[in-house]
Amino acid sequence: MFIDNIQTIFVESGVIYMHLLNLLVLAILILLFFTARRTSKSWTKINDYLGVVTKTINSVRYGDLTKKIENFDLPNSEPLAESLNRMIETLYDREKMIDEYQEELHRQNKFLEAVIDSLSDGLIIFDENLRILRATQKISEWFDIDGKKLVGGFLSDYLKYPVNKNIFSLKEEDVYILNDKSSTFVASCMDLKLEDKKKRYIMIIKNVTDQRELETMKEDFVATLTHDLKVPIIAETNMLELFLNESFGKISEKQEVALKNMQISNRELLDLVQIVLDTYKLRDKNIQLHKENVMLKEFLEEISYEMQPIADKLANHIKLDIPRNIRVYADRMQLKRVIKNLIQNAISYGETNSPIEITIGEIPKYIIIKVKDYGKGIAPEDINKIFVKYYSAAKKFRKIGTGLGLYLSLQIMKAHNGDLTVESVKDKYTEFCVKLPAASDSNLYYGE
Repeated sequence: MFIDNIQTIFVESGVIYMHLLNLLVLAILILLFFTARRTSKSWTKINDYLGVVTKTINSVRYGDLTKKIENFDLPNSEPLAESLNRMIETLYDREKMIDEYQEELHRQNKFLEAVIDSLSDGLIIFDENLRILRATQKISEWFDIDGKKLVGGFLSDYLKYPVNKNIFSLKEEDVYILNDKSSTFVASCMDLKLEDKKKRYIMIIKNVTDQRELETMKEDFVATLTHDLKVPIIAETNMLELFLNESFGKISEKQEVALKNMQISNRELLDLVQIVLDTYKLRDKNIQLHKENVMLKEFLEEISYEMQPIADKLANHIKLDIPRNIRVYADRMQLKRVIKNLIQNAISYGETNSPIEITIGEIPKYIIIKVKDYGKGIAPEDINKIFVKYYSAAKKFRKIGTGLGLYLSLQIMKAHNGDLTVESVKDKYTEFCVKLPAASDSNLYYGE
């Protein structure tokens, strides 16, 4: 009976335990159900939030910087939204700044183009294949083609230049525009150095038609004037010669001195007129040479004798240093003109009562004649100008000069395939060096 009661108790306890276990499981399931529902709502909110962020970022990506992320009912979402919104605002400010810069750059570019197009010169940018990359309005007018059609074409289709010149190194060289046959143009080229290191060049073309016509008129006038002046000067020279030869009767010693001074001045004037006349002749043709064998010793002694009376006015002495006689093959008259011009300069710019030294010698391939004076010298900034046409230092020293003597002398030496150079130290000395090509053995010998 006792055992039956105990069994009954155990059976009833087991039933109760089973009921409690079932209730616990049911409670857990209910808890899990509500937890799952709550978690699902959170994930839904997160997914919605990420969708808004993604959509905003895509809008920004495609240029819409007006979008913003609104506040979301999600823990810790506000800092992220604020950061993204600040980033979008920064991008918007930068975009406005860039737009302003681009607008200003566009204005500056239009201004620069307007300035360049208003120039009387034309500009062309081209590559190493002579393909035109850009050209100004003036070029389009001269080439007679629309600017847009011009770009991409070849420069050689519109422009001709000297065949013996490199187009990439033109310096104020005459060029010929095929579509403008009535005008005269000169062109200069230079490298256009950019950061991309591609080879590009810029050509500046100038219309010099009016300038050339004016120069021609001026040169024709001067050539005619000097030619007409030469006739009475020669007549005066001949008359002075007659007076000095006492063809019209005896003259006194004072009269002779006066006539000789007039004769010297007349020769200087004749030389000056002849230099001007010969310079303008170079415009139409090169210097015509009539070469012959010239013995330098006798040649320089003759010139020294002719120039010494002029040097005497300033107590200068022409000093010859000719250790041996050398024969050269040259145009005697033209070479004489060069040496006399150098001596005249030495007299004009040398110190009073100082020597004018003339020496001859040899360097490889050349016979040289040097004329040196001790005087004012040439300033370093003027040393490269003295052979330029019309340049003259005479005005600095209140002297008369055309600026043509040294220019003509250089042209004469170049016609001989020689050269004329100068070395000078200001306020100390000036030395000109005439270089003549050394003659062959048959034309070169040394005398006593």
